[in-house]
Amino acid sequence: MIDYATWAAIGDGVAKHLTAAQLAVSLGLDVKTVRHWIGRPYAPRQAVRRSSKLDPFKGRIVGWLDAHPLSAQQVFQRLCDNGYGGGISIVKDYVRAIRPRPREAFLTLAFAPGEAAQVDWGEFGTIAVGDTRRRLSFFVMVLAYSRKMYVEFTLSQTMEQFLAAHVNGFHALGVPRKVMVDNLRCAVLQHRRGEAAQFNPRYLDFARHYGFEPVACAVAKGNEKGRVERGVGYVKGNFLSGLELPDFAALGQAAQVWLESVANVRVHRETHRRPTDLWADERAHLHAVNPRPFDVGRVLTLRATRQFRVNFEANRYSVPARFAGAQVTVKAYPDRVCIYHGEDLIARHARSFERHRDIEDPDHPKVLVAQRRHARDAQVLRRFFALTPLAVRYHAGLLERRGHALVHVRKIVALAEIYGDDAVVRALTDALAFEAFSSEYVAHLIEARSRQLPEASPLVLMRRQDVLELELPPADLSAYSDFARGHDDGGSDGHD
Repeated sequence: MIDYATWAAIGDGVAKHLTAAQLAVSLGLDVKTVRHWIGRPYAPRQAVRRSSKLDPFKGRIVGWLDAHPLSAQQVFQRLCDNGYGGGISIVKDYVRAIRPRPREAFLTLAFAPGEAAQVDWGEFGTIAVGDTRRRLSFFVMVLAYSRKMYVEFTLSQTMEQFLAAHVNGFHALGVPRKVMVDNLRCAVLQHRRGEAAQFNPRYLDFARHYGFEPVACAVAKGNEKGRVERGVGYVKGNFLSGLELPDFAALGQAAQVWLESVANVRVHRETHRRPTDLWADERAHLHAVNPRPFDVGRVLTLRATRQFRVNFEANRYSVPARFAGAQVTVKAYPDRVCIYHGEDLIARHARSFERHRDIEDPDHPKVLVAQRRHARDAQVLRRFFALTPLAVRYHAGLLERRGHALVHVRKIVALAEIYGDDAVVRALTDALAFEAFSSEYVAHLIEARSRQLPEASPLVLMRRQDVLELELPPADLSAYSDFARGHDDGGSDGHD
């Protein structure tokens, strides 16, 4: 069966004196089909409707559905009781056709100034943090009346991040009478259909502290907090889409600039006013933030390792060495990790969102290092006293004469390792005799003795004949004669 346009094209081709074969090639049809339609009027073939086993029962089905909201399964069971012998698939298709699922309608919720804020989390891929990558999350708070928005980026969606973001949002916007949340685990532990929500006790404490009432949306009713849902989408589409994500530390400042220059100063499509202008009217109806801060830290009980480390979120944080193996309490804040033993704060570290990092306070291993140093010092003293009984007296002299006796003892023991015990003992004996208490003096004595030359051997003269028979020229005594004459002349002048 061809369509009307193809039939018309065949007629046009015949009018131009084209053959059936030429028309078949140009139209992509079989030549027999072209010949069939040449000169024939267009009369599309009528589809023959096949009968169905359900046809005799369709009137009853309509009556049943008008009287009761029956399911397709219930309709099928009634049909079988009335002699229907077909399958359930055509019953479901027919019920769906005559009773289409109605689209759910939503009321536009209206809120008074300061009545409510809506909060939710959003996610947008990952971001580099050091050598690792973390999921990028952001917290959105929107005032239901003015639509003024607060956004904060985080690297996790844990309780401490959730509560701290609330506090920062309250400082930026004010505290409303209600805060509407989805069924987040941080806020709602359980919410069955038709029953009241069971809130997280910690979130209830937080709400009482800041003076707002938490409100959980009905199950699968995200439209009840549609303002923040659209806010999350707006952050993704207007701020994050196409943004080359900077370093995480700079992301918060960039978001603040975006809020002040774009999000909160745009003309909102529903209110037709800028959120910041409506917020100016709403501020008087918002509560001030409680000046007494709420402890948002998440508490965990962990055990320190023998290397005096606490493993938390794929990182290791040090505690003082004396708490190795002890059970400790960890309080995790968005920016820091505090570790307690009982009620005593024993460690505090900046929180790391990298992975497999070892974060150590330089003061924590000092006690252990000092203990090991004392053990080494005791070993050195035992070695020194074992050299000779005189070592005890020499050590007493070092204590009396020198400020750091142990330093001299270490050096003397080192000399024994180099020159041997006998050389050091002899030097100590001499030094004690001269009351010279110093490792430098002992070293000097050892080196002086090591440099002594052997005793001289007897002199042997080789008396050869040519050496003994020497002929020497006579001595020239004229200089003495001249000296004698000059002396005599000078003496006679002096007597005159």
